[in-house]
Amino acid sequence: MSEINFEGRVAIVTGAGAGLGKTYAIELAKRGAKVVVNDLGGARDGSGFGTNAADEVVDEIKQAGGQAAANYDSVATVEGGEGIVKTAVDNFGGVDILINNAGILRDKSIVKMEEHEWDLVLAVHLKGAWCVTQPAFKLMKDAGFGRIINTASGAGLYGNFGQANYAAAKIGLVGLMHSIHTEGMKYNIKCNTIAPIAASRLTEDLLPPEISSKLDPKFVTPLVMYLVSEENPDSNMIFNCAAGWFSRTAIMCGTGTTIGNADGDISAEQVRDAWSDITNLDEIKTLGNVNESFGYLGKLLQ
Repeated sequence: MSEINFEGRVAIVTGAGAGLGKTYAIELAKRGAKVVVNDLGGARDGSGFGTNAADEVVDEIKQAGGQAAANYDSVATVEGGEGIVKTAVDNFGGVDILINNAGILRDKSIVKMEEHEWDLVLAVHLKGAWCVTQPAFKLMKDAGFGRIINTASGAGLYGNFGQANYAAAKIGLVGLMHSIHTEGMKYNIKCNTIAPIAASRLTEDLLPPEISSKLDPKFVTPLVMYLVSEENPDSNMIFNCAAGWFSRTAIMCGTGTTIGNADGDISAEQVRDAWSDITNLDEIKTLGNVNESFGYLGKLLQ
């Protein structure tokens, strides 16, 4: 059985100083990729700054015979994103793979959350992914190849108490994936999203030890390696992953029902009376893009 390898490929992993990002960076390098290890070196709430985390991962990769370069820019600014991509270009000549992994937490209930706590989490997770993706996408487009991973969360897909900022950012990354996929299709740029559960600095005091021990980041890494490989044919998909369990999740659309013929007014009472048909999910399907959602209107829009 042939092995997946990344010989000749250049990868960027953000937030790669520990946890999931570190395992990605090390495995990519082990399989032949030249890796930019980005990490600001701060605490899980985004405070502080230090370079040791990225340097230590780079040293580990080099000691194992791999190639890597450290970067300490914040993903949360355009300048930072450009700096991260520049590190890849200056050291290795380009970028083929981008794993948007950097993240922080500022958990608070909705009524207690302050504006700066909302803004900072959105800046790192959602804006940060865009800030790095944009300059990387330009290079991938010119090269005719690219693999991008966005990191969502079950909190974004399904909701979680005290994480309105985090959840909003994470589901936003799904929307970003859809656009990257749509714009990148003809350039062989594929983008997928993972929603991992893994022990990390973000979860160190949230999970009991007996659970945390089973959620080693190494169990998520194989999925990511496949998704960023040349062998992966799929794009625009969302995957749950934890402890060796992998499944696809998707935003689905039901067939619904049409009230009236779009020539006259309809009432709230008509919506009420058709509610069981509107909410019925017996026949559902995934949609490839927003235009497909119009298909259910059928002849009404012809």
